[in-house]
Amino acid sequence: MSAGNLFAFLALSIPIIAILGGIFSSIFKRWAKLKEKQLELAATTAGEQAAQYAAKIERLEAHVATLNRIVTDKGGQLADEIEALRGPAKTPPSLN
Repeated sequence: MSAGNLFAFLALSIPIIAILGGIFSSIFKRWAKLKEKQLELAATTAGEQAAQYAAKIERLEAHVATLNRIVTDKGGQLADEIEALRGPAKTPPSLN
């Protein structure tokens, strides 16, 4: 390879490498933004699920505490407590 050919090769290679570097840099920046948005969405979803699970656990703990109190209650209030948990009594429909 002569000096002229080497110079021509370098003269063409450097701009091509610079152009390709710019293209790859742009692609990488877009990919990085996409990954950042995916992570933000995952964090938001995880936070919402954690809040839902915490509320559910709180309700379950309240139910367990009520059931525990009913089971350990030895007084005559047991039947009243069970009926209160069933909800309001339904009246039968009238036969008019």
